[in-house]
Amino acid sequence: MPEDLVELVGTARDTPGITGSAQPEVVEQGWDGPWYRVRTDRFEASFLPDAGEDLDAVCNVDVEVRPADGSRWSATVFTVAEVERLMEKGTRTGEDLGGRCFWCSDGLIVRDPGIENMARVLAGLLDSGEFEQVLQRLDDE
Repeated sequence: MPEDLVELVGTARDTPGITGSAQPEVVEQGWDGPWYRVRTDRFEASFLPDAGEDLDAVCNVDVEVRPADGSRWSATVFTVAEVERLMEKGTRTGEDLGGRCFWCSDGLIVRDPGIENMARVLAGLLDSGEFEQVLQRLDDE
């Protein structure tokens, strides 16, 4: 186990607005090279934030998720505010039909920023059975 990963003593149970099993039991989290890994009792999520980025403010990040069955899945997670910012940029640059649309083949849009929030959303998608419809499966080599 990488030395940068730290064990946590709590869970997301005290987080307002998160109820039921969408609160993954966080086993450990921390930096592993360029990845910020969150290991829970049900999956491991490897986020790729920018160097020095405030993890509570992450609003656009790639993630690879490995559920307990060992399969590999990916997504690019955006907040609603980040999508709005990107569309505004498109109106200035002419990209994305002049900012009239936004798309990403493996995009997942969340309301709130932060790695912890994104991990809770992933747990919720597992709980609801929508995980495999939302994330892209990665082929194992």
